[in-house]
Amino acid sequence: MPFIVSSAPMEAAAASSSPLSAFFSRPASRLRPRGFRFLALSLPFFGELHTQRCVALRPRYLRFSVAARSFGDKIVARPSSEFRKKQSSGSRTEDEKLRALRDLFSRPGIGIDAYIIPSQDAHQSEFIAECFMRRAYITGFTGSAGTAVITKEKAALWTDGRYFLQAEKQLSCDWKLMRSGNLGVPTTTEWLNDVLAPGCRVGIDPFLFSSDAAEELKEAISKKNHELVFIYDFNLVDEIWGESRPKPPMKWTRVHDIKYAGVDVSAKLSSLRSELMETGCTAIVISMLDEVAWLLNMRGNDVPHSPVFYSYLIVEVNSAQLFIDKAKVTMEVMDHLKSAGIELKPYESILSEIESLAAQGAKLWLDTSSVNAALVSRFKSACNKHLAKFENKARDKVDWETSPDMAPNKHQDARIEGPSGLYKPSPVILAKAVKNKAEIDGMRSCHFRDAAALAEFWAWMEEEIHNNAVPTEVEVADKLLEFRKKQAGFMDTSFDTISGYGANGAVIHYKPEPDSCSVVDDKNLFLLDSGGQYVDGTTDITRTVHFGEPTPQQKECFTRVLQGHIALDQAVFPEHTPGFVLDVLARSSLWKVGLDYRHGTGHGVGAALNVHEGPQSISFRYGNMAALQKGMVVSNEPGYYEDNSFGIRIENLLHVKEVKLPNCFGGIGYLGFEKLTFVPIQSKLVDISLLSPMEINWLNDYHSQVWDKVSPLLDGSAREWLWNNTRPLPAR
Repeated sequence: MPFIVSSAPMEAAAASSSPLSAFFSRPASRLRPRGFRFLALSLPFFGELHTQRCVALRPRYLRFSVAARSFGDKIVARPSSEFRKKQSSGSRTEDEKLRALRDLFSRPGIGIDAYIIPSQDAHQSEFIAECFMRRAYITGFTGSAGTAVITKEKAALWTDGRYFLQAEKQLSCDWKLMRSGNLGVPTTTEWLNDVLAPGCRVGIDPFLFSSDAAEELKEAISKKNHELVFIYDFNLVDEIWGESRPKPPMKWTRVHDIKYAGVDVSAKLSSLRSELMETGCTAIVISMLDEVAWLLNMRGNDVPHSPVFYSYLIVEVNSAQLFIDKAKVTMEVMDHLKSAGIELKPYESILSEIESLAAQGAKLWLDTSSVNAALVSRFKSACNKHLAKFENKARDKVDWETSPDMAPNKHQDARIEGPSGLYKPSPVILAKAVKNKAEIDGMRSCHFRDAAALAEFWAWMEEEIHNNAVPTEVEVADKLLEFRKKQAGFMDTSFDTISGYGANGAVIHYKPEPDSCSVVDDKNLFLLDSGGQYVDGTTDITRTVHFGEPTPQQKECFTRVLQGHIALDQAVFPEHTPGFVLDVLARSSLWKVGLDYRHGTGHGVGAALNVHEGPQSISFRYGNMAALQKGMVVSNEPGYYEDNSFGIRIENLLHVKEVKLPNCFGGIGYLGFEKLTFVPIQSKLVDISLLSPMEINWLNDYHSQVWDKVSPLLDGSAREWLWNNTRPLPAR
């Protein structure tokens, strides 16, 4: 599944030598306190403000458009704006949601001139519960990434190249689509500074923004003397959403078995506490949902596609508290937590606990790239409030030292430090990304079962087309889900299946809808990007096929994408190499004929967790300096998309492994990749004349492995399909 992943905050996490990561690299609602709406933390699309980490990272976007059309034998670039759906020129009325929202601008106690609505929830989640989908509700645009900005007269939506076509279709004429990264397109702050008169007030919900994002936003708009206003008491979108807003999720959590987790909770907490003591901290706040789930060996069902649960975790040197709705905790989970010394507290009490830690003089580790601005600002305020008390105690102790007769303990250190914060990336992000042996074994195992489900699906699909059936894109996705559900350990899809035929395949994150989707036949390319959440691992695979006869242009484009896929798969590179260094390998063959794609080449993948995780990525965005490390899992998914015509993507997951070489220059080790995905790549789409002997050998060897590993799990027509689709290409 293509995703844009890069982040400045992750650079520090990757660059540091972490005892926690080293340890684990070894084998082995209203959801807010009273008076507050404790709902959403997010990092929007601010261009320069690319501080969001992991799956929700939003960096500066690619500065060109590569939509293309074919004229004879020549492929030339055309901007996607040429295909913008024409809006009606007839009379219309202002969008009622926008009107209602703007009416709130002048409410007493608010008094703002603009309001920013990002996409994520209070924990930087990529996939969020329905009750937190505020940006989708207000705009009508359902893509997972984007930021809406509303002034008293204008409304604009920023999104990246994966969603340009989708946004064009879904936005009403009240909205202006801002294609992030294209030449001449301003960032949100540039736009606000341009359209607002100097000295305006820009409102945000501080629970919707990371602390870093809020600070950068404040600085950027201050150039025109604008004021950033935190609206704590309620969210403006929630006010107009009203009673129709879905309820917060209340599903049970479960224990993630040690045979899949590999390391028990006590060992993970012990290593994290070692990190705390080394930095002089007394506590750390963990707010990313996948970090909480990984650290506690727990899983949940609050968020579609990701087995996580809404919670916060505070780990202190001698204790730990999980902030969660107790209705989600079964007796089994309760016993699991008690055995690890975890105390349960209400989810909405996190703010009061933060203030209590400040009152106790805590030195609190906060990852400001993920912890929301409301929490961080509340802790800083509490520190300022209680600092005088600790300063007075320190002065009293100095007096005791100078007057020994008055001192209750003249040997006690007179120095007393007040509360303070350490603001740096969470050490859990890297420890989670570097999988242990049990996690890698689980990933291997679930990929074999997933491949068997896909073989059964593709055999069914080819039979449908052969019998002149015309299944819709939705029916295809539903049928694939049926096959996956038959596999042992299947829990859920790892994202909404991208089932795109023809022109819909060019919409990079296309989601078919029953009332508007296409049928799938043998006249054009069909792109299927899907994945599964299994009890032991997470999968993500894309295959592009043609059930009829592809055109020479389609075969050339497909083959060049395949060449990039092979080049990256075969890469060998020194330790400490950041992923962006490898990105050129996947694009080089396309670049030779002036083609490209608008998404990153690879993203990190969790082990029975989020399908997108950091800090690692393989992308043209060189800001992410996170090094690829042994034990990480990344995707390999180059593509090509021709607007209004077709899309091509080939995706496997790769495990970063150590490789043995005859030399070891500078004493540095070298790394390479192990394939985790084993599903045939359609040979019909390959132009053999473009492939080198090495590339032909790679494809033949891959198909041989597919047959050896997956055929024992199949019988009947699915096994026959696998045999037919793993036959070797003729050597050149």
